[in-house]
Amino acid sequence: MARVVPISKIRNIGIMAHIDAGKTTTTERILYYSGYLHKIGEVDEGTAFMDYMEQERERGITITSAAVTAFWNGYQINIIDTPGHVDFTSEVQRSLRVLDGAIAVFCAVGGVEPQSERVWRQADEFKVPRISYVNKLDRMGANFEHVLDMVKEKLSANPIAIQIPMGTEENFSGIIDLIKMKSYYFDTEKYGAEYNISPIPDKFLKQAQDYRSILLEKIAEIDDTLIDKYLAGEDFSETEIKSALRKGTLANACVPVFCGSSLKNAGVQPLIDGVIDYLPSPEDIESVHAFDVNDHSKEILVNLNDEESFSALSFKVLSDPFVGRLNFIRIYSGSLKVGQSVENASVSKKEKVNKIFKIFSNRREEISEAYSGEIVAIPQMKFTSTGDTLCLNKMLMYDKIRFLEPMIDMSIEAKTLAEQDKLLVALAKLSDEDPTFRFKNDNETGQIIISGVGELQLEIAVDRLKREFNVEARAGKPQVSYRETIKMEFEEMFRYQRQHNNKEQVGQVKIVAMPNGAKGNEVIDGTNDKKLNKNILEAAILGIQESLQVGNEGYPLQDVKVVLKEVEYIDGVTTELGTKIASSMAVKESLRKVGTILLEPIFKVEIISPEQYVGEIISDLNSRKGRIEQIDTKGNLQTIEGFAPLSNLFGYVTSLRSLSQGRASFTMLFSHYSEKQ
Repeated sequence: MARVVPISKIRNIGIMAHIDAGKTTTTERILYYSGYLHKIGEVDEGTAFMDYMEQERERGITITSAAVTAFWNGYQINIIDTPGHVDFTSEVQRSLRVLDGAIAVFCAVGGVEPQSERVWRQADEFKVPRISYVNKLDRMGANFEHVLDMVKEKLSANPIAIQIPMGTEENFSGIIDLIKMKSYYFDTEKYGAEYNISPIPDKFLKQAQDYRSILLEKIAEIDDTLIDKYLAGEDFSETEIKSALRKGTLANACVPVFCGSSLKNAGVQPLIDGVIDYLPSPEDIESVHAFDVNDHSKEILVNLNDEESFSALSFKVLSDPFVGRLNFIRIYSGSLKVGQSVENASVSKKEKVNKIFKIFSNRREEISEAYSGEIVAIPQMKFTSTGDTLCLNKMLMYDKIRFLEPMIDMSIEAKTLAEQDKLLVALAKLSDEDPTFRFKNDNETGQIIISGVGELQLEIAVDRLKREFNVEARAGKPQVSYRETIKMEFEEMFRYQRQHNNKEQVGQVKIVAMPNGAKGNEVIDGTNDKKLNKNILEAAILGIQESLQVGNEGYPLQDVKVVLKEVEYIDGVTTELGTKIASSMAVKESLRKVGTILLEPIFKVEIISPEQYVGEIISDLNSRKGRIEQIDTKGNLQTIEGFAPLSNLFGYVTSLRSLSQGRASFTMLFSHYSEKQ
């Protein structure tokens, strides 16, 4: 089957933002106006097409990133609607890893909120070009200009308004296109599917001219070819403006800003046009970095076209009740046909491709072949997990996707012994889907401990056990997962010699360990012994790495640097197992002698409340060992920003509702680990 849509007409985009900014509502409108949906679903009514999980429909939030394909004026747009809640940041992380562009949605009232900031930084990390959309301009307290200022100040971005609203709050009536210098009125009776383009009303003309002047000035700064024309006072054509904006967006030098109200069906069609006009196709990306399977220091440039050998990254695993385990992959190069066998370069295993699906949220369409630039799903892959590379002929590996470490633990047990095995199978599936969700058996208590990055994530996991896997389970109270570290440098030599399975295991190492700032754990080979057996050296390093998983108090070690100074090697005497145990014991003995300190996770907290409750809220936060950083005024509301230990924030949402009669809201975002007080 030949490619239907040229690669230049494909857009792989994500929709990202803070919770409740309107991502899913915006996606629903895109699908409706593009003709995929014949009826608009609503998040608040639990009818949104993209929120297909029962928990999503009940709570009105997105929990898992959902993929869908829409067509617009001959272009294929692969959309991933990502969660806004901090507990599901891993979904955003892996989606951004494989997308070419993104729409950042901002609430016109809240502006740049904590999770907006986090996902923006993630997009910066992956160098994802963005356009932004200021939503909810019909809401009380909406302020378009204030959002632009926040994007500039909080995100260090260069926002360029190419639209402005005609009025705000209850007076919001449409948008003004600053490129065409026309006004757009959307027919609300026809769900905004039809709109009128008219001259700009006199009362908005001066404001539009002022914003257009800023637009032209910023464009001249981006595109040197237009600077002379700008200085001469000449106007730019629509083609010149769009070309310059596209150039700036692809280079991450600017962010075109759109506006509207998705719930009121106003402004979405021009936003879809903006996806086509300003965000990249895979062809614009040209190439991506990979590295040699056998030599990770050797980089390989992969050209994004159909002629190259097939390569793809698995970025998501889903347990589908109908087709079983489903791997979502982004194809970077080449093409893939049903019936082919591909190599999983990450684990050196072959995988047979029996089916290929194009995904439409929880619906699937079976296809026989997929091409570079596409996002598809493959069922029943046995060995492939999130972050693995699939390839054919040319062996290479893409960089793994890095996720947050779990910070909250919770004990869980099946209600009956008969369901214990079912519980373990279900937990394995949940862990396979979400890299930030883990489980283990506690050797001391015999309990099963589940771990995650937030209370809501664990609550949803327990709920899914009952609904999806039919496992009745009792869950304990959430507990903080602490970390340990060291405050002083130490040196240790350890020799190990003991019989194992009728064989003498011998090893001796010398290590030096020291605090490593906030750089995580590092294990460095400082032996400088070129004659040292490679397997013995690797065993010594592995022993150190494993020993850093558990400190004196039973928690993982963090920010510790270990330098391997000496490894004894006597041919025929020294063994790999002996050396591994020796290096592990060297670390453990040192930790026992010098001691470790406990670190606890500190979260950044932002509370928005009416003024009359602020005093009590601050007093309550202080009682939780919180630290207030600043208090800002946003209209008739006040924003309190500060930091507090996670251990004192369990159940805080209930307490805040009580203090403010349900009128205050808060968000929390992991900041750093700090010594436990």
